[in-house]
Amino acid sequence: MQITFKTSAMILEDLPLDVGYASEEVSLKDVHGNQHTLGGQNGKTQLIITAAFLDEAFLQELSEIDKSLPKGGAHEVTAALVVAHDGHKNPNLQNIDFLIDANQELGDFYGTRLKGEPYHHELTKALILVSKDGAIFYDEFVRELNNKFNIETLARKIMAAQVCYTGQGCHS
Repeated sequence: MQITFKTSAMILEDLPLDVGYASEEVSLKDVHGNQHTLGGQNGKTQLIITAAFLDEAFLQELSEIDKSLPKGGAHEVTAALVVAHDGHKNPNLQNIDFLIDANQELGDFYGTRLKGEPYHHELTKALILVSKDGAIFYDEFVRELNNKFNIETLARKIMAAQVCYTGQGCHS
């Protein structure tokens, strides 16, 4: 998949996981070096957001996403912003964890790492919604890093992921 930034063209190092596939549980670190896991089946709907850079426009976009996420109760969505390395400054978002792909697991398993300049080895701008059963329910990989996510579609997909999960498995 080709990803652009202004006049530069990059590609993803690996193919992204397809919607419907089981998500991979990956180990990430916070700014204090503490280990966290994302992906896999943990009984919660998870939103994984990746980015190559954190500018003001993107931080505003994250704020809009944060406001739209269900919080608490049976329909809570946990959210994490994941970057490639600790050279990125923590934006201190209220309800979106800031995590670092220090072992490059997320970039490898989810196919989000860029190849080519100017963001070689950074993570592309992407949303990955993991349902309570651990399946990838929705994803969005922007083709131009300055483009915004489709927040309206994300909201619909979150609702659909919440409604379709029964907790009883597919053979009940």
